[in-house]
Amino acid sequence: MSDEKPKDNFIRDIINADLAAGKNGGRVHTRFPPEPNGYLHIGHVKSLNINFGLAADYQGLCNLRFDDTNPEKEEIEYVGSIKEDIRWLGYDWQDREYYASDYYEQLYAFAEILIGKGAAFVCDLSADEVTATRGTLTKPGQPSPYRNRSIEENLDLFRRMKAGEFSDGSKSLRAKIDMTDPNLLLRDPVMYRLRRAHHYRRGDTWCLYPTYDWAHGQCDSIEGITHSICSLEFEVHRPLYDWFLDQLGIHHPQQIEFARLYLSHTLLSKRKLLALVKEKIVDGWDDPRMPTVSALRRRGYTPSSLRRFAGLVGVAKVNSIVDLAFLESCVREELNKTAPRAMAVLRPLKVVLTNYPEGRTEELDCVNNPEDPSAGIRRVPFSRVLYIERDDFLENPPKKYFRLSPGHEVRLRYAYFITCTGVVKDPGNGEIMEVHCTYDPATRGGDSPDKRSPKSTLHWVSAEHAAPVEVHLYETLFTKRDPSELEEGEDWKANLNPRSLEIVPGAMAEPSLAAARPGDRFQFERLGYFCVDAPCSRPGAPVFNRTVTLRDSWANIIKSGKENQ
Repeated sequence: MSDEKPKDNFIRDIINADLAAGKNGGRVHTRFPPEPNGYLHIGHVKSLNINFGLAADYQGLCNLRFDDTNPEKEEIEYVGSIKEDIRWLGYDWQDREYYASDYYEQLYAFAEILIGKGAAFVCDLSADEVTATRGTLTKPGQPSPYRNRSIEENLDLFRRMKAGEFSDGSKSLRAKIDMTDPNLLLRDPVMYRLRRAHHYRRGDTWCLYPTYDWAHGQCDSIEGITHSICSLEFEVHRPLYDWFLDQLGIHHPQQIEFARLYLSHTLLSKRKLLALVKEKIVDGWDDPRMPTVSALRRRGYTPSSLRRFAGLVGVAKVNSIVDLAFLESCVREELNKTAPRAMAVLRPLKVVLTNYPEGRTEELDCVNNPEDPSAGIRRVPFSRVLYIERDDFLENPPKKYFRLSPGHEVRLRYAYFITCTGVVKDPGNGEIMEVHCTYDPATRGGDSPDKRSPKSTLHWVSAEHAAPVEVHLYETLFTKRDPSELEEGEDWKANLNPRSLEIVPGAMAEPSLAAARPGDRFQFERLGYFCVDAPCSRPGAPVFNRTVTLRDSWANIIKSGKENQ
């Protein structure tokens, strides 16, 4: 499912050829197979977009199947979060929710078939010994001394393994393929290992767990999958999956691999993301600095902007890094059309309009969204004392500084022209406490009868009516474009950005924002797009996360590239 018109790619070429040949009875059946050992991240959005998108475009089906073959790392929390994220993104697996653990009995029966054919054996080597005897790319492996056990002995041992007669790690079931094969994965790979671990669904009924490589292809076959879409690192595994399916003589899905999504200044390794969570470098999987779907939702990204990004990235066979600015441009483009405008001042500086009547308040008309006339207007209070951004005033400005400074006139958004006449400083440290200005009553609404036009327009809020809010500003979590590319001896955590989060506690906003609810999105004029944070906000005390800035750096990248061509 994508909001973009489907584009031709090598996966569609394969499916089109299969349909033309009448393969699979004209069916297209895909699946999305997450492991419940972490939260979904932006890379999974690409896979979701491909698998559910292909099913929708070819009037086929897409299953959701949890590949839960590793009980020590899987949790029900992850299952719930994955389903919530997929639904939020707009994908629907209907009644086709499956688990690899649903098929443990069938997988076990398949294993006995291979043993009966002499294609699998019980091995007493430890995991370390199996690794040590596998060989290298230039050196063949050494056959296990247990490789030639009889079929009867292997069946007996395997059944006793299932019954729990042996200690963890003391035996494994291995496929009997070829210890000299150039593909190391075909050198008698492990299919089952003994592990007394509590499974979040099956409890303690099993102590014999299938490996992912053994379960993968057979689960696809059981479900009738026609096209098993995988990321590129599974290409080398495909001969093994084919071997298993051919040995069993069961329905054979076609595996097709595509390049994973790599995003600049981002790590998508679940192992490293889990480390960030466990070491409390971030505040959980949904910390808005994380690349998880739940974090992007909390930060203010929309489902359609993520789907559009995934569609525009496309499908390729070569890995590459996509610039984070491209992702930001997708959400910025959508929010520009849909987010209502508001004014907020992050670092307030008091402005006193000395010629404005004391005690007077007026309501000014402000446009809710210039991109959407149907959004209408809102009424914002204006009074004698205002707040502007501290960065919008300099007492001794450099040349070509057009914001507020002594003797200089600026426009207040939707309000009046004002001119600075002086400042009030703290006698102790000399810090500017107030800026005194005069306003021009003839410029109400931001226009002048004499057609003069200040070069700068500032946002503001009325001090008397302002709502105090907390604002969280985010930068990339990593300073390096490719944080996975390390120098010798370099720790990946050394590239963490110490400025990835800035909490701004003293911000002031127009009064209507006090009633903003979790998930509400706004454009704070001149500052960026912001979303009300659900976990941190309280009724009447919203906390705003900055989704993205206003400036579209991706557009600048595109422009620069064209100019350099």
